[in-house]
Amino acid sequence: MASRALLELQASNQSQLPPPNATSCDSAPEAWDLLHRVLPTFIIAVCLCGLLGNLFVLSVFLLPRRRLNAAEIYLANLAASDLVFVLGLPFWAENIRNEFNWPFGAPLCRVVNGVIKANLFISIFLVVAISQDRYRLLVHPMASRGRRRRRRAHAACALIWAVGGLLSTPTFLLRSVRAVPELNVSACVLLFPHPAWPFARMVELNVLGFLLPLVAIVFFNYHILAALRGRMEVGRTRRGGPTDGKTTALILTLVAAFLICWAPYHFFAFLEFLFQVRAVRGCFWENFTDLGLQWANFFAFLNSCLNPIIYVFWGRLFRTKVWELYKQCLPRSLTSMSLSHRKEILQLFWRN
Repeated sequence: MASRALLELQASNQSQLPPPNATSCDSAPEAWDLLHRVLPTFIIAVCLCGLLGNLFVLSVFLLPRRRLNAAEIYLANLAASDLVFVLGLPFWAENIRNEFNWPFGAPLCRVVNGVIKANLFISIFLVVAISQDRYRLLVHPMASRGRRRRRRAHAACALIWAVGGLLSTPTFLLRSVRAVPELNVSACVLLFPHPAWPFARMVELNVLGFLLPLVAIVFFNYHILAALRGRMEVGRTRRGGPTDGKTTALILTLVAAFLICWAPYHFFAFLEFLFQVRAVRGCFWENFTDLGLQWANFFAFLNSCLNPIIYVFWGRLFRTKVWELYKQCLPRSLTSMSLSHRKEILQLFWRN
């Protein structure tokens, strides 16, 4: 059997047609049958949760029609990126259910994979930008004030979306649907034009898309925690200090969830590269890599569903904005209700 990971509609888009001398490894048919039955259902659940959750987050940020601060600009863009991303998951789920037989045609093969690839970069670059924004605010507060910070946030988000689109261009150009006799399917695959492309894709995905951003995230958040610890030790407070602490806790939670969800995927993607260049060989490594990459993809996609849940259950500032939006949408018939009574109702709603 040809390597199934090479045929998967995956976020890394490093798939390619199997070589003519592909190995025959079918040592885990039960595991593949289980994956074909169970994983699509999980993916659809993630899609629905991510769709509703990110729509809710965006509505809370955008419906009040007020100017967002810098942190909200970054978080709204992250929710928008996650929302666009989950729209492609039903196609990925059907591809798995069909045992990697792509039924949607070449145009959607390119578009869906391109959107997934762009989101991979946009999401992690936004996490870096969020960490950098909190770093400047807490470590260099005099350089991060009001209007200038908002303009910088808008410019950074525009640049991130442009770079994500640029890095996904090869996917839009090189993805196609090809018949794979070894599996008796027509798969959505990435056709490498040169043998050096797998190495270039590994550098792009693992180095540019994860390792370098990870170094930046660790650097920024280390100094953020050091700055907060220093303030606690000297007992200094400033206007907005408690708010900054709660917002920083939300940011750190988002960063931790992102890293936990995406690290396994990048590990297996790198392992697949090693298998492609024959640095590792054998049926055990082929099945371990293929199956591991499938499930690691699922956990990576789960991040787009977790982000809005973190907003709701961890971000008190976000819950405050929900309360403000609730007051704006409150029917006139309830305007006579006392403010304290309405707050009690909302507190019961948010109580864990």
